[in-house]
Amino acid sequence: MAVETEPHTPFPVHQPAQEHKGGSNGLQIEYPVSEDTDFPLILQEFPEGGLAAWSTAFGSFLMLFCGLGYTSTFGVYRDFYTRHYLIHEAPFAISFIGSFNGFLGNAVSLISGTLYDRGYFYHLIIIGSFLQSFSLFMLSLAKPDQYYQIFLAQSLGSGIAVGMLHVPSLAVISHHFKRKRTLVMTFVTLGSSLGAIIYPIMLNNLFNGRIGFANGVRASAGLTSVLLLVACLCMRTRLDPPTTPVSYIAAARKCFRDVPFIFAIVGVFLFETGLFYPTSYLQLDSIKHGVSTDFSFYSLVILNASNSVGRVTAGYIAAYTGVLNLTVIAAISCGSLIFGLIGLKSLTSVVILGVLYGYFVGLYNAIIGPLVATLAPDHSELGGWMGVYLFIGGCGDLIGNPISGALLTSNYIWWKPALFCGIMSLAGTAMYFVMRFTYLQRQKKNESDNIEELGEVFGGVPKRTVRDIREAGLVDERYNEVREKSRGNRRLMTRAPSWYSGDIQPMENQKPAQSPGLIITSGHEY
Repeated sequence: MAVETEPHTPFPVHQPAQEHKGGSNGLQIEYPVSEDTDFPLILQEFPEGGLAAWSTAFGSFLMLFCGLGYTSTFGVYRDFYTRHYLIHEAPFAISFIGSFNGFLGNAVSLISGTLYDRGYFYHLIIIGSFLQSFSLFMLSLAKPDQYYQIFLAQSLGSGIAVGMLHVPSLAVISHHFKRKRTLVMTFVTLGSSLGAIIYPIMLNNLFNGRIGFANGVRASAGLTSVLLLVACLCMRTRLDPPTTPVSYIAAARKCFRDVPFIFAIVGVFLFETGLFYPTSYLQLDSIKHGVSTDFSFYSLVILNASNSVGRVTAGYIAAYTGVLNLTVIAAISCGSLIFGLIGLKSLTSVVILGVLYGYFVGLYNAIIGPLVATLAPDHSELGGWMGVYLFIGGCGDLIGNPISGALLTSNYIWWKPALFCGIMSLAGTAMYFVMRFTYLQRQKKNESDNIEELGEVFGGVPKRTVRDIREAGLVDERYNEVREKSRGNRRLMTRAPSWYSGDIQPMENQKPAQSPGLIITSGHEY
């Protein structure tokens, strides 16, 4: 079959290599692709910026501000319910309000991820935004000691809304960014930290001031509604959904056959069973240990402010440590600090634990999106994989806080839940470490296989030279992924760094094996 190339092609398909003029000394590879060609030829272009890309990122920021950011304020609600609004309910029952909200926020992500991959992005964010606003206004109508009213509005309604908004808000970033994806996702997840700072200050002052519970919740609902409207107007998709719908039964099977991902979901289940104990109980713990009420109101603000710093720095740290390494570091730090809550007795200990724990939780939360994106081999299924991951994490959240409340009892025995949650978090950390090990082992094996395959693609080039080519950056690291997706008459042109001086010779009068039209040229004159 004839191979077509673009009009400005500088080399005929079977012409010998020619001088490379007007460029830096570097190695240049061009190879056209026909429909029958089985190796890659073009990398998907991403804008990496522009009005649509950054407005979408800002909209995602606001979505997480109003979704997960508001959910993170449950510590304020817990304190108010325990001391004023649900005084006849056991700590276990009050904890279940927040844990079920968190569970639905993750469980519904399994469905919203599937719908997102099928092209229902706008449906999800519009319906989810409306439901979040409606649920908060309904919560403002709940009466004291009416547990079911609070549960329906705050646990059920708001939990479903957050689940509808979470995955689309993160996954849509992949439409606009690739090289900057981790950094932009870090910025987006900062929205939930900022919401977790603003809302606690707002609610604590409204609940405990002249305005009271009902009007305080209405004020927060009004702010949330305005911000969600702005977010919906800002966000835009760029890529069309797959023409052939992804089979999510097959995707689920693929998830649970992927060894690193299996360890990741076991890790997130164990880790998140203990993760949210400090964020849920820090304010109440401070008050019960004699710290002034006025300062205790700001304990969650301190934790969440430090959380936002962790989210901001996560992208920069991940650039040096790698996503998997940063996940392990953040997890082991959080698990260790949870044990520190056993010794919380003074204002100083509240500040120190709040700052340190908040920072490492921020690192962990910011890296969840990039972690799943790293583990998922096919980004067309990213929404589904992220949904599975968040669902399993939500199951840990569902049981973690109620168990902590049961261990705490009405006598407030603080060391028991802290010990339980610390052990569970470190057990999850161990699974993350095994995840990292198995992933790196698989990458090494794939690297070896790719070098063999590149030797065939470059036809006749020694294996040592092919390895040099790959290390010099001439072939994208996602070679296999792009090869499977690439179709049509396209061309890929990449350039090696100027310092590269491999021993590839011009292929004069040679016909490249198994790669019609492949021409390797050097930047030097012959």
